[in-house]
Amino acid sequence: MKAFTFTRAADAAAATRAASNGHAAKFIAGGTNLLDLMKLQIEAPDELIDINRLGMDEITTTPGGGLRIGALVRNAVLAAHPLVRRDYEVLSRALLSGASAQLRNKATTGGNLLQRTRCYYFYDTTKPCNKRQPGSGCAALGGFNRVHAILGTSENCIASHPSDMAVAMLLLDAVVETLKPDGTERHIKLADLHKLPGDTPEQETMLERGELITAVILPPPPAGRQIYRKVRDRASYAFALVSVAAIIGEDGASRMAFGGIGTKPWRVPAADELRAPDDIADTVLAGAAGHGTNDFKIPLTRRVIHAVLRDQNPERS
Repeated sequence: MKAFTFTRAADAAAATRAASNGHAAKFIAGGTNLLDLMKLQIEAPDELIDINRLGMDEITTTPGGGLRIGALVRNAVLAAHPLVRRDYEVLSRALLSGASAQLRNKATTGGNLLQRTRCYYFYDTTKPCNKRQPGSGCAALGGFNRVHAILGTSENCIASHPSDMAVAMLLLDAVVETLKPDGTERHIKLADLHKLPGDTPEQETMLERGELITAVILPPPPAGRQIYRKVRDRASYAFALVSVAAIIGEDGASRMAFGGIGTKPWRVPAADELRAPDDIADTVLAGAAGHGTNDFKIPLTRRVIHAVLRDQNPERS
């Protein structure tokens, strides 16, 4: 691991200023993804800025009846919170389907949104990867790409986004609250936070240098039954091959968001207007393309959509 300095930020404003001072600095909270990347020297910051004592670890209700989740709320705490379990069940279920209990005890809300892909070639520094080294190529395109994306890809990157939590928050129309180094705040729709790879796959979000996620805001709870279904290679501690977060109304109307199939958490609002499972699948999968060993994700996504709409037992979703 490359040598680095360690700073404990006194407040959020100090943290953002320190992270924008012209050197390679990273915020650290739980560190469940960052430390692994540092050990492999995929991430090699000159400075780590500890934000654990900034007080952004509360879950509060908003005046409009929604929920404000501090960026430092641990995944385990968020999944178990009474209001989340009662009003945002899809979020609780998504969190509990991800990682191990030990990781959920450390991982934070902000860090979960910013975790990096689990592409095999991104982690293998002997292989070309445009996310890790822009312009070097994408080994996954002609390699083993079983877990990779079928939507939102480009000739430069087909890595899928790994977060379960982000899929549920996308479905719930979450808004990300941030603080910039100049002291201004931003509110970014989660749907806009993550970028498609295009020609710059190393630029994964629209956050600016030194910009800090401070909270995630959920609107009032949606009407309808909430479902999170995750298909993976093994029953626990595995990332999604295909996941679906869904809200099913009493009239049969549905809205869905997807994980495992896109280069970012994936949602196609046009599918909300449809009722027939095949029509929904056709709309969601428009433009989908496999790359060899992940071709199966196209029919699998279709089958998962059918299962979610057919299954009325929440214990089986």
